[in-house]
Amino acid sequence: MYKNCLAILVLCLVTTTVFSQKSKKFSNKGTVNEQFDYLYKNSNKYQTYKVVEANWILKLKKNVSDSIKASKVEINNNYKTIKEQKNNISNLNNSLTESKNIIDKLNNENQSISLFGIQIGKGVFKTIMFSIIGGLIALLIVFIGKFKQSNSVTKEIKARLTETEEEFENHRKVALEREQKVRRQLQDELNKQKKD
Repeated sequence: MYKNCLAILVLCLVTTTVFSQKSKKFSNKGTVNEQFDYLYKNSNKYQTYKVVEANWILKLKKNVSDSIKASKVEINNNYKTIKEQKNNISNLNNSLTESKNIIDKLNNENQSISLFGIQIGKGVFKTIMFSIIGGLIALLIVFIGKFKQSNSVTKEIKARLTETEEEFENHRKVALEREQKVRRQLQDELNKQKKD
């Protein structure tokens, strides 16, 4: 008898908790952590347990999955960029190493230097080499500038994408509200016609 009363009491509490929770709506806004906090704070409590509506969990699961997919795409893009940058740096390091080797070899030679079979003074030769190194440095600066420009364009496009997604979400909500309003009006009209 005592167990039956206790079971009925627990069933009533759970039913009351579930029905009272249905009046709340899960918030899709904010970061995943904020959504978890919202879920925890707004779920009902039963003894030491939290009672969470199943569709809230499914919505949160979808949001987490979407966030993970977006992060994976961003990570893959970053890996590609890093790989390209490493290749470029390696090529530049190779070019720099070659230039240093040439300079070391020339420092060990006599006053006269042979370039393409022509004897040239060290001063002229140094001028040519520094021009090449200056050109490489200029190319490096141009490459860095292009990379920064590409990076800023990427950030701007991401910001625009975020704005577009927010606008789309707002439009979707407004359209849903209109559709619900029209359905309510249609149902009111049907109810009036049934009464008549």
